[in-house]
Amino acid sequence: MARSHHRKKHKEHVRQFRQSHDTSVSSPKQKGKAVSIFTIAGALVGFAIGWFATQGSILWLIVGLLTGGAAGYLIGRKIDDESA
Repeated sequence: MARSHHRKKHKEHVRQFRQSHDTSVSSPKQKGKAVSIFTIAGALVGFAIGWFATQGSILWLIVGLLTGGAAGYLIGRKIDDESA
């Protein structure tokens, strides 16, 4: 019976092109990762601060959520810009 996994890999030039092409495609995925993480974390921290500071007042919960999310977005964008 044939053993295809023992055969020498052929078309080496095609395999090299794929590997070099894959690395250039994967780098844009990394950009923007810190923005989303810091935005979500900032929004949660802002929500928690609003909750404990006002004992659950809806208006201040929303203000804390939006303020924390905006601050997290700005911090995450700065981190992404510096790492790129």
